[in-house]
Order: sequence, then C-alpha cells, then structure tokens
Amino acid sequence: MTAGKLKIATAQSEISADIGANGRLIRSLAKQAAQAGARLVHFPEGALSGYVKAQIKDWKDVDWAGLRAELEETAALAGRLGIWMVLGANHPLTPPNRPHNSLYVISDQGRLAARYDKRRCSHSEITDWYTPGSEATVFAVDDFRFGCALCIEIRFADLFAAYERADVDCMLFSAYASDPMMGVTAQAHAAMNLYWLSLSTPAQCSRGGEDGLPSGLIAPTGHYAAGGMPGRSMLVVHEMDKNAPDLDLWLNRARPWRRAAREGGIYEPRYVSDARSSNRRAF
Repeated sequence: MTAGKLKIATAQSEISADIGANGRLIRSLAKQAAQAGARLVHFPEGALSGYVKAQIKDWKDVDWAGLRAELEETAALAGRLGIWMVLGANHPLTPPNRPHNSLYVISDQGRLAARYDKRRCSHSEITDWYTPGSEATVFAVDDFRFGCALCIEIRFADLFAAYERADVDCMLFSAYASDPMMGVTAQAHAAMNLYWLSLSTPAQCSRGGEDGLPSGLIAPTGHYAAGGMPGRSMLVVHEMDKNAPDLDLWLNRARPWRRAAREGGIYEPRYVSDARSSNRRAF
C-alpha cells in the first residue's frame, strides 16, 4: 500500500436471471481485479440477484437461499484474494416486509463490513417492490473513505453533498440504467463535491448510442479518468492518487475553500450596511 494511492476496479458485468451465473461472473471479475492490483472492486445495482422489472418479475420467484449461498461464496473469495468488494443485490427482510435494494460491502478479510440500503427509491420501487433504507454508508479502505448510492439517487444532490461533508474521497454509484444523463449528472456531482466517483452499470445498459451508460471512474475534476467499452462485461481499473500534481488545486485548495463557502463563514464578515446595496430597485 502506498499512502494516498488506491487502485479501484469498476465492474461492468452482464446481469441475468440466473443467480449462479451472476455469481460466477462476479467472482471471475474479482479475480481479474485482484490480479490487476485493485484494492476494491465495485459492481452494479442488482449485480448478483438481478434487478426488479428486468430479471425479477415476482419476489416469489427469487431463490433467497441460493442468493445467500452465492454471497457467502463470493465473500470467502474476497478474503482469499485480499480484496474489498461492493456488490449490488436484494436483501430480504422479515415477511411481509419488502426487501431492500442494497449494496453489500465485503472486506478483504471476507467479512460483511457494511450494507447500504437504497434510501430514495423510485415511485414504482416504493409502491410495488422495496422497503427504503434510512442511513448513509461510509467505510474506509486504507486511507480512502467511500460512500454509496444507487440509481435514481443520482437525482438528489443533497445525498451527494452530505457524503462530501462526511469526508468521502470516492463515491461508489451503482445503477441498473442506460440513461446517459445519469453519467452527466455523476460528472457534475464529482466536480461539485471534488471527489472521485465510480459509476458501475451492467453490460446490457452500457451499449453505445443515445441510450447507453458505460461504466467508468470520474475524477474530482468531473472528467472521466477511465471508461468502459460499451456492450461487454469488463473491468475499468484506475489508480486514484490524492497527491497527483494535476489534482492539487481541486483536492487541497478548492475542496476546503468550497466547503467554507457553503457554510457561509467567509462571506458574513464582509457584508456591509450600504443603501446602495440594500436598495435593489434602483440602478
């Protein structure tokens, strides 16, 4: 481990209705990520379980025992590889409560370190499918802090701003979506909050054209540091470096200044009592 540096792998995995096939692909990509030197591999929304309305048409059809077995096998692999995994899957609750739409955070020791449950569910999700979560999730790998968000939550700037206040270095944003505007919005959140953002989508949502959203890693400048090839299962691997000279302005000067600006303290002492200022109906 080098201080201030962390290699991340953003997965763009094909998601099917076959939980076993999803698990095998996830573990194959995790092995590739470990071989590439990644400390963390990040997967899409529903990567293991499948996503509702796409692979899942009814909760009665879900093999929950099979899903649990795949999660346990995948966690054990993370421990053997010594890599962190952030993995999208549905999380069952006690009936009749509906499941959560979740990201499992599995440590490099092969243990479940945390779970993020989607808070801002869509109208159809909250009406027919899911129980919303209620808490943010922040965890650390080496000297990097990570936050989690899912799909439609990209539309809620307050969630992403709150993670900046929690001092995250990188947002892990998983989606089952092909809307390119989500990518544009993800770039905006990275640029506004001055952190990295890993965008992980399924291979079938990444296909090119006007309706495609490839996976990638966005830098604190808002520009893509690395991007995936449309339409195929793959990894985007990139090293985040807090000490990179080209990021010094953004991470070490702009981010603390912008936080102070949001809090307002740098402006209040400079307010003046002046009739030319208070009269807003005169040229």
